[in-house]
Amino acid sequence: MRSNGEAGAGKSTVVLKRLLDILLCTMGIIFFAPLMALVAVSIKLDSRGPVLFKQERVGINGRHFLIYKFRTMAHKSGAGGLQITAGEDKRITRLGKYIRKYKMDELPQLFNVLRGEMSIVGPRPEVPKYVGMYDDSQRSVLSVKPGITDYASIEFKTESELLGKSADPEKTYVEEIMPKKLELNMRYIEEMSVYTDVMIIFKTVVEILKI
Repeated sequence: MRSNGEAGAGKSTVVLKRLLDILLCTMGIIFFAPLMALVAVSIKLDSRGPVLFKQERVGINGRHFLIYKFRTMAHKSGAGGLQITAGEDKRITRLGKYIRKYKMDELPQLFNVLRGEMSIVGPRPEVPKYVGMYDDSQRSVLSVKPGITDYASIEFKTESELLGKSADPEKTYVEEIMPKKLELNMRYIEEMSVYTDVMIIFKTVVEILKI
C-alpha cells in the first residue's frame, strides 16, 4: 500500500522517482568509489573506530532503519550525548571537520537509497527522540521516503554554526529549527515531482561548491 504522500504524488511520479534514485545512485557509487575508498582509509588512519557511523532513524510510515555515514566523531563519543552537533563540537575528529564541511560523510547513504530505505531527495530522516515530539500535522513528513537532501538541507546548511551560538543548542533545535525544517518538508511533499527533485539536487550541488 502506498503512503498518503506517495498517493498524492501519483503512481507515475513515485515510479519515476524510484527509477531516478536507482540511476543516480548507481552512477554516484561508481563515480565516487575512489573518493569513498580514500575517505575510508583516511578515517582508519586518523582515529580509532569503525569507518562507518550507523544510527537509527525513522523512515517512511514510521519504519525504523539504520542510516549510514562516514564516521566524523571520536568512536563511542555520541553514546548518551547530544544527537545534534553544534559549532566546534569537541566530539568531531580532525579529519571529520573536513569530511563534514564538504558533505562527504553523506556519501554512504547512496547505499540506503539503493536498498530502498531512502530517496536522493526527501525530508531528512530524524532520530526517534525528535520524531516523538512531532504533532499530528508534522507527522505527515513520514508519508514519503526520507532523503539525502531537501529544501531544509539547503536552507539550514549552516545549522551547526547556528546551534553553536546558542546557550542551549538542543532547545534551539527543537523549538526553532526543527519546526521550520518540518514546514519545508511539508512544502516538499506538496510539490513532490521528478522536476522538483532535479531542481533540489542541482541547488544542493551548487551550495556544496560554494563552500
